[in-house]
Amino acid sequence: MDITPLLLSRFQFAFVISFHIVFPAFTIGLAAYIAMLEVAWLRGKNTVYGEISQFWTRIFALSFGMGVVSGIVMSYQFGTNWSRFSDATANVLGPLLSYEVLTAFFLEATFLGIFLFGRNRVAPWLHATSAVMIAIGTLISTFWILSANSWMHTPAGYAMTADGRFEVVDWVAAIFNPSFPYRLVHMVVAAFLTTAFVVLGTSAWYLLKGRFTVHARTMFSTTLWLVTILAPLQILLGDLHGLNTLEHQPAKVAAMEGHWETGGNVPLLLFALPDQEAAMNHWEVAIPNLASLILTHSWDGSVRGLKDWAPEDRPYVPLVFWAFRIMVAIGLLMLFVAVAGLYLRIRGSLMESGWFLRLCTLSAPIGFVAVIAGWVTTEAGRQPWVVYGLMRVSEGVSPSLTAGSVLWSLVAYMLAYAVIFSGGLYFILRLIRRGPVVETESEIAAGPGVPLGDWTSQAEAER
Repeated sequence: MDITPLLLSRFQFAFVISFHIVFPAFTIGLAAYIAMLEVAWLRGKNTVYGEISQFWTRIFALSFGMGVVSGIVMSYQFGTNWSRFSDATANVLGPLLSYEVLTAFFLEATFLGIFLFGRNRVAPWLHATSAVMIAIGTLISTFWILSANSWMHTPAGYAMTADGRFEVVDWVAAIFNPSFPYRLVHMVVAAFLTTAFVVLGTSAWYLLKGRFTVHARTMFSTTLWLVTILAPLQILLGDLHGLNTLEHQPAKVAAMEGHWETGGNVPLLLFALPDQEAAMNHWEVAIPNLASLILTHSWDGSVRGLKDWAPEDRPYVPLVFWAFRIMVAIGLLMLFVAVAGLYLRIRGSLMESGWFLRLCTLSAPIGFVAVIAGWVTTEAGRQPWVVYGLMRVSEGVSPSLTAGSVLWSLVAYMLAYAVIFSGGLYFILRLIRRGPVVETESEIAAGPGVPLGDWTSQAEAER
């Protein structure tokens, strides 16, 4: 394999965005969760909600800051490494990304100071309003970013100029391009699930340790209800997204399924070792006809195979194949947590089940893994196109790049991120260990696995 500026630029962008994407995925859901806590506190004046909100606000501030830093670095690469792509798509992506700044970023910047530093300094309704506005801002930001990215997958509402640039002729069609609604909803739900599992895992750990039991029971119960609703919903949304992808990017779906030959009765591969050069799979473990049923909703439905495309037009199958399976496996694990939690809740033993609390604790980071795996599936499956079917990745790289300059900047990014994000993770874990409040003697003596009970009366008694 030749170490070229193109290869290094692709690796550099993949490295930076892999770090960046976990922070928006976390803060989108966390902003909504904090807004819910603030509104609940404002309505009932229950101190537990307020203290939980304060606790997660500190973690939100750290995560938000690291997300902004990594996002800025990523945007620089469009000019340094991908100038041809930036020039060709500027009339489309430039306004879309500018709308994100003018709407979401300005909204968040307006209320962030009030939210972070205004507690006990402004009226409670204003502080709660600032939390709601930030949550709305994160969703608006998601809207524009996903619209721009989706346009690269399913371009619409454009015309090509004589000099090879994309020009918008229909803004509605460009913004609401064919894959955008599916990808937007799928990503927002993924963000909410990512946050829910972090909160769920944190509260489960507190319950196992017998710490902050009043706050932990509240966090555990509320976020588990969210998981119970969203985990099965996400599987349904993923199916709808997959059908949309099959319509507009069939080569990506063929790579996801490891499907080489066009035809019906397509099996669902549970395990395989795709061979890109030989255009075949080794060591297949499959369920007959199930892929046809999932993709076409017909037992013997026909699906296009990768051999319908020239070798240079195929995605790199092993990466897409396994990233997709990691994402699906985590989705099924989330569904299991939702079903098991509902069963234990009905039985009245939700907070007393040690195995389930340990499972939730270990599941805290799985949302991040699923988001990265989903991003790899989506972006690697689009290859070799940077604008699907219209502009190759090789056509978008900057012409004056040298392998040495990209390599040195990549090493600098890796070293900087290792220091910055290791420090950020250390402080987040330190805040989690410190907990939402100073522990009372009754909380320390309560021990692990305290039943749910009436947490309102217990909170008042402990105070």
